[in-house]
Amino acid sequence: MILWRARQDPLSTKITNQAELAADGTFNPFPKFKFTGALRPVYPLSPKRLVPAHIARPDYADDPEGYPKSERTRAAQEPRILNAGEIEKMRTVARFGREILDLAASHVKPGVTTDELDAIVHEATIARNAYPSPLNYRKFPKSHCTSVNEVICHGIPDARKLEEGDIVNLDVSVYYDGFHSDLNATYPVGKISEEDQKLIDTTRKCLDEAIKICKPDALFRDIGKAIEPIARANGCSVVRAYTGHGINNLFHCAPNIPHYAKNKAVGRMKPGMTFTIEPMINLGPSYAADDHWPDNWTCTTSDGNRSAQFEETLLITETGVEILTAPKSS
Repeated sequence: MILWRARQDPLSTKITNQAELAADGTFNPFPKFKFTGALRPVYPLSPKRLVPAHIARPDYADDPEGYPKSERTRAAQEPRILNAGEIEKMRTVARFGREILDLAASHVKPGVTTDELDAIVHEATIARNAYPSPLNYRKFPKSHCTSVNEVICHGIPDARKLEEGDIVNLDVSVYYDGFHSDLNATYPVGKISEEDQKLIDTTRKCLDEAIKICKPDALFRDIGKAIEPIARANGCSVVRAYTGHGINNLFHCAPNIPHYAKNKAVGRMKPGMTFTIEPMINLGPSYAADDHWPDNWTCTTSDGNRSAQFEETLLITETGVEILTAPKSS
């Protein structure tokens, strides 16, 4: 979940104009809004999913505004070096995150709603006595993000059914034993176009090549240098408004990790640091990420072109990098 530079507005449930109900009782809550692409929200949203009381939760979980007070402390402004015990906790929560993402991804197919995927994520998370990190973070209403087609990030799971030819990003974040993990991937829905498959493959390559440069004393600013040439060579652009971020006992913290070249990120990687790399890659030349739906979360491409993303949580080791959220086969 890429909330390091997310909009700070709380979720708006205001319906901008009179919405027409479909035969099944669903509706577009923003019928007069000028969408950049063909995708539309399908409401009503399902009720907020409950987390059993015995499950430990982050500080924002029960805050009326979902405010993460711990992320505004001085400790959040400097990258942390984790000790051996903390690293083991990160490995555990990262493994949970990968298991949950892979489970949800196995249900991606035409006819499934993104809210049904959210229910799968939620139930799998609490089954592990873990908390779904996005839930109530700055009042985000669901347990993970689902970003379809032209949505760059922060899509809210709703009643829209996935359609043949869609692409969908599932962004799963988990809190367990005092630590968070964060990962995502973009999936085809049924048979997709060659162009969309190339976008997905390019985005995965961008992340993989960026991970290869990670090691002690590597510069954070060089991550973008590894990513942008690959995107541009394949007719794509790198979103600049959202970044990777530190992650540990805090959901989002230092370091700040841009994904584009010639950025001014500060700092070097040190053993014991944990952070995400999560490039958002748009088809075409536009890297703009200024268009948001009136829900104040859903960010879309400005030209309606499709966007893809992949993310892993990483640990810098004494000799290189460990992908904490890697699939078992890795």
